[in-house]
Parts: sequence; C-alpha cells; structure tokens
Amino acid sequence: MRILITGGAGFIGSHLAEALLERGDEVDLIDDLSTGSMANIDRLKGRRGFGYVIDTVMNAPLMAELVDRCDVVYHLAAAVGVRLIVESPVRTISTNIRGTEICLEMASKKRKRVVLASTSEVYGKSDRIPFREDDDLVFGATVKSRWSYACSKAIDEFLALACHRERGLPVVICRFFNIVGPRQTGRYGMVFPRLIGQALRGEDLTVYGTGGQTRSFLYISDLIAALLLLDGCPGAEGKVINIGSDDEIAIGALARRIVEITESRSRITHVPYERAYEEGFEDMGRRAADITRLRSLTGFSISVGLDEMIRRTAASMREDR
Repeated sequence: MRILITGGAGFIGSHLAEALLERGDEVDLIDDLSTGSMANIDRLKGRRGFGYVIDTVMNAPLMAELVDRCDVVYHLAAAVGVRLIVESPVRTISTNIRGTEICLEMASKKRKRVVLASTSEVYGKSDRIPFREDDDLVFGATVKSRWSYACSKAIDEFLALACHRERGLPVVICRFFNIVGPRQTGRYGMVFPRLIGQALRGEDLTVYGTGGQTRSFLYISDLIAALLLLDGCPGAEGKVINIGSDDEIAIGALARRIVEITESRSRITHVPYERAYEEGFEDMGRRAADITRLRSLTGFSISVGLDEMIRRTAASMREDR
C-alpha cells in the first residue's frame, strides 16, 4: 500500500515509517518540523518507496494531492507536550482542530482509511481507573490553558466519528498512553526522556508536584505493533481504541528507578507545578489504560517492560550524545 503519515518526522511518525517500509509499503511523510526533526528520518532517505514533504497540514491543496495518492492516512500531526501546550495554546488549538479538519475532509472525498492519533489526555481529570474508551471525559476550566490540548483532541475525535457516520469514512481513533523510546525529546515536557537525560548528565532529577501522580508507559515498538495489528482490522473502523498499559507507576518511583538503572549519582528534587509551568496548573492524578478492546480485536500483548524501556531509551540517548 501507499501510506501517508502526517507529522511523519516526529518521534512516533518516524518509527511508524520505518516499520511500514520494512513491511514493503510505500510511505510519504509531511511535517513542518515544528517538533519533528530531519534527523529522525535521515536513515530513510534514498530508500525505495519513501518520500517526504516539509510543509504544514494546513496547506489544503497539498494535503489534497497527498491524500489522493495514498491508500491510508496516519494522522499524527499535532501540537504535543505539556510545556508547548501551556506556552502556545493558540497554536495547539488551531493545529489540532484545523489540521485534522483538513485531513478528514480530503480523506472523506475519496473514502481513504484514516488512523487518527488521539491521546489519553482526553480523559482529563477522570478518577475512574483504568480508563475505558466509553468513559466520561472530565476537563478543567477554560481559564486553565493546560486543558486546551485535551479539548482540541476530543473535538478531533468527534469530527472523525461524525465523518464516519455521515460520510462513510473508514476511520480508527487510537488513544495513545505515554509512548516512550528512542528519538523522543524531553524538550516539550515529556517526563520519561527528561528524567533519563538528567540522570545521564548527573543533574538533579526534577519531579513536579509531590511525585505521587501516576502514569502508565508503553514502548514505541509495542505501539507500532498495535498499529500494524489494527491495520485492515474491520472491527476497528468507527471505534475509539486505547493503546497503552494498565501498569501504573508514580513519577517519584519512576525517578528512583531511573537513577538505579542508569547507575546515576543524581539526586531527586521536587519542583512545584507553578514553577514548572504556570500559576494554578492542574495535572492528571492517575493515568492507566483499559486495553480490553485492543486485545479482543487484535490479540495484542505488551512485550517491553518498564525496566527495559529505561535501559533501551538510556542506551539510545547515550549513543546520541
């Protein structure tokens, strides 16, 4: 098949492109490099069936051409990372909503299959753990810019499902839960690479808040495996599907585990959210995925545990340095 990946020079997009090329597909990428990097796709240049365009998904005529040429669209382009979201809420909202609108509009015209990347952030402040796809979404007040990302991705989901019902668009919505691995940067607030990077440099590991907030992490190779299993799965169309783990760990405990595995001499310090982000910042207390739907559709199972995620990511970061 010929695949289009929006945001294809990003952390997830570049890994997905590699896997699809290995499978024998042709792959086109579009990325404006706002958070992606040419370094992520350097190894793909010159490979048969690979092409890329440096531009934005807001370029509707270009998107029409790219979508017309492909069989499947993986729409990954989005503003990502808590720091970027807090600092650039206008960009977050416009990129996520308008970019997705253009992508879905072009795909609907030709009935091209779309895999829409959503996020566990849409569950907001819900305390029902683990999160199920049909659970209520609980957002904070609109004066808290932190929730603009979650709301914009929820709008993306509503729009995609509306296109499925009204126009027959074959769409699958995948909610990603804290995906980690090589090529992910801590620059925009991603906790996993940020803490590992601090440990490798011998710096204090900065844990925001009490450190009692929990997350569940999934290694990039497991995410790609799940996406490939969902590819062509007829039972997935028109569905929202969690892709993640139900194995929670507190961020304070994660920091201690990173120090131990990397054999770092770093200390762990706590930083108030207000100092890290903005006054009145609100965080999700817990985050874990119910992946019953994914397992029932595909037989998916997690292959990389947390300690191995830390080792592999640390090894990659050492190599990059």
